[in-house]
Amino acid sequence: MKVRQNLYIDRALADALEALAAGRAGNKSRIVNDALASWLARRATKEVDDLFKARLDRIAREIANARRDIDVLLESFSLFVRYQLTVTAPLPEADAAAMAVGRKRFEAFLGQVGRQIAAGTRTLAADAADEAIP
Repeated sequence: MKVRQNLYIDRALADALEALAAGRAGNKSRIVNDALASWLARRATKEVDDLFKARLDRIAREIANARRDIDVLLESFSLFVRYQLTVTAPLPEADAAAMAVGRKRFEAFLGQVGRQIAAGTRTLAADAADEAIP
């Protein structure tokens, strides 16, 4: 159902609307109806954007902080690995006992990492709490 409206618009807008209606297949009512619907839809979108802006900004800051933390951890780990590979002599291939000890230690390391991840504990957080105690 359509509702009739009597509106007053500026002469310049009326002339532009007349030219637009003459140049396109359609009528002035359809053009004004579409333009008003589009404007109202954009206005509602802006309100939704305003509601989510603070949340999205906070999430973006948290992601930036996480990315920074990951970069620090990766750089620390790479420096540690480079140091270990530089100062630790390679094992001779004939030393099977030393290789077995290395494999056993590595498996223990993986097990510890798995347990801590499953439990949700962090080694660095525990060390920081220990240092805070006088």
